[in-house]
Amino acid sequence: MEQLILDEMVMDVPNACATNLRVVKLDEKQGDMFVFPKGLVHFQYNSAAKTPVLAISAFGSASAGTVSVPTAIFNTSISDNILAKSFKTDVATIHKIKLGLGFKD
Repeated sequence: MEQLILDEMVMDVPNACATNLRVVKLDEKQGDMFVFPKGLVHFQYNSAAKTPVLAISAFGSASAGTVSVPTAIFNTSISDNILAKSFKTDVATIHKIKLGLGFKD
């Protein structure tokens, strides 16, 4: 688990929800707190690049670990058609990527 507290300004916090096959984009504002469940692919960025952001992040464990993005994207229930559209390629290329990463097609 990761907890993010936004202390100053606004920050975008997109995350991928593989079970619902969608990407959720949150516009966090000053004082907001967001908890990322373990394994949720996410990132944060400052959409107002000329304005500084102060964010405090904390993990629920001393050994929080990491999430393999290729596994989180290509070894899920996300359909090959959606992956192909997302990466602007075709389904055959998605199959090659999955095989190259050692995932069963």
